[in-house]
Amino acid sequence: MLYAIETSGITKRFEEVTAVNNISISVKPGELFGLLGPNGAGKTTLINMLSTMVEPSGGNALVWGHDVVKEADLVRQNIGVVFQDTTLDDRLTGRENLDLHGRLYGLDGKTRKKRTQDVLSLVELTERADFIVKTYSGGMMRRLEIARGLMHHPKVLFLDEPTLGLDPQTRLHIWEYIHKLNKEEGVTILLTTHYMEEADRLCDRIAIIDYGQIVALDTPQDLKNMLGGDVITLGLEDPGDVGRLCSSYQKDGCANIVEGKQNEVFITVNNGERQIPHILALASQAGIPIISVSLRKPTLDDVFIHYTGRAIRDKEVSGMEEVGYKMRSRRK
Repeated sequence: MLYAIETSGITKRFEEVTAVNNISISVKPGELFGLLGPNGAGKTTLINMLSTMVEPSGGNALVWGHDVVKEADLVRQNIGVVFQDTTLDDRLTGRENLDLHGRLYGLDGKTRKKRTQDVLSLVELTERADFIVKTYSGGMMRRLEIARGLMHHPKVLFLDEPTLGLDPQTRLHIWEYIHKLNKEEGVTILLTTHYMEEADRLCDRIAIIDYGQIVALDTPQDLKNMLGGDVITLGLEDPGDVGRLCSSYQKDGCANIVEGKQNEVFITVNNGERQIPHILALASQAGIPIISVSLRKPTLDDVFIHYTGRAIRDKEVSGMEEVGYKMRSRRK
């Protein structure tokens, strides 16, 4: 089977920092595959290797059957890339940006004109095509970048944090375009994100990446099903009681999974509504005050906490990890 993307032990080291560590994934043609993880986890570095901008330190990768190192030109002919930061020329119009991109890929005049009309229509920018890009909103720029990435009919489209910094309404619109590209146009998409809802809503499969390694990979629903039930969150007055309460639940055997973080205890159980009275009774018997109780179905955030011991946002605010991310960014 020809995979759209196939990596085997791909690794990237920047002196003392290992940004991507022995990652092996296979993405089928037409699949929308997500890389979910915090800033600095290695998502952008992986895309940079797959799009031939950075050479791997170890392992190998094929994109549409072509080696990213030995056949870099052939890889580039088959991919489109929408970078995390805008790379549009804001002194040109939207149409001129697309035309320039088409010229760089060797499209003839007739093809460029037709393709420009098609992609502008796809992202609903036809009426703004002849306006200077610096007059565009952030969402319009992102839509134009997606259109530009499609100009040459790529087999694989890399989207690196495509909705970063956008307002919620614009983000929803971008999700609609991405879904349409994948399901109606048949474009294989590799999307990186640290937004749980984005990954859950869009992706056929998700690889959770942390410290440059894949810690879990499956469909969004199967990842959540791995946790084995509903999640009950208990808020405690005293963070020092978290360990003692977790121990009580583990000894009782009422929960599938028990985890504590700061002043909260997360309990994964079957039939959560029926289990709440018993869970509260155990806390009362242990003399531990509970100040809040909530029940919800498992989320990808719960999955991430389960595999890494913390939420994505916890890692994003960590000083040492942010330093490591900046070091990697400067060396790319």
